[in-house]
Amino acid sequence: MQQHPHTSRRRTGRLAGLTAALAAVVGLSTLTGPGAHAADNPYERGPAPTESSIEALRGPYAVSQTSVSRLSATGFGGGTIYYPTTTADGTFGAIAISPGFTALESSISWLGPRLASQGFVVFTIDTLTTVDQPGSRGDQLLAALDYLTQRSLVRSRVDSGRLGVMGHSMGGGGSLEAAKTRPSLQAAIPLTPWNLDKTWPELRTPTLIFGADGDSIAPVASHAEPFYNTLPSSLDRAYLELNNASHFTPNTSDTTIAKYSISWLKRFIDNDTRYEQFLCPLPRPSLTIEESRGNCPHTS
Repeated sequence: MQQHPHTSRRRTGRLAGLTAALAAVVGLSTLTGPGAHAADNPYERGPAPTESSIEALRGPYAVSQTSVSRLSATGFGGGTIYYPTTTADGTFGAIAISPGFTALESSISWLGPRLASQGFVVFTIDTLTTVDQPGSRGDQLLAALDYLTQRSLVRSRVDSGRLGVMGHSMGGGGSLEAAKTRPSLQAAIPLTPWNLDKTWPELRTPTLIFGADGDSIAPVASHAEPFYNTLPSSLDRAYLELNNASHFTPNTSDTTIAKYSISWLKRFIDNDTRYEQFLCPLPRPSLTIEESRGNCPHTS
């Protein structure tokens, strides 16, 4: 309900105007739609999610992109920034994503527009060399986030306090390294990760680890599972093992990876509890999910 614009100017209608204003306040407080959530959570972006909206190839936001030359990058190998075209919704959280050993940015580029269209700024990067190890890839993810928030053409669109990292294989190991180095990160998502360091008790960043049941390069028993098992039990953490999948499943468009990555990023970068429903209770085994583990409900 809105107060009529002339009410306050009516000398004899001041009481009616006050009554209308009070009614408007009460009306706003009882809204149950997205606007009510937005009032409670200034970081919330986009309409209320549905199963189909988080599984869709594109979300509600139109997306633009800009390339970052290797020559203009410092501490990483350049890449592509995908971002919501609109400026009407203010700033967005941001994610940097690293490819794996011997791989190029193109191997994880499908995640750029898919995540950005849900309301994030996404930076898919090339590494300095294709054989960089996880520690180096972690440093490069952080360098990419620093570039994004401080020097990029879209820095005014990014909320520098709401950042996350993702990566595939050694890039996934790198995302763990980045979270270890910078505990202020809001989310980390290693995709079929590889790392010689098997224990991560120092992590303070909510972490979702994807494993693959058919991974022969980074077998879950010696990589994804011990990574997950050694995260602090008090941390918001999850492990999702893909069914009938290989180490390279994250290199092509994958609905299961996208669905749960979007939900994790929304829940922890945007503090958007509307997405908790897709994470808790834990996903059940299915044609695409071998198993899942995690602590529900989340507390962050």
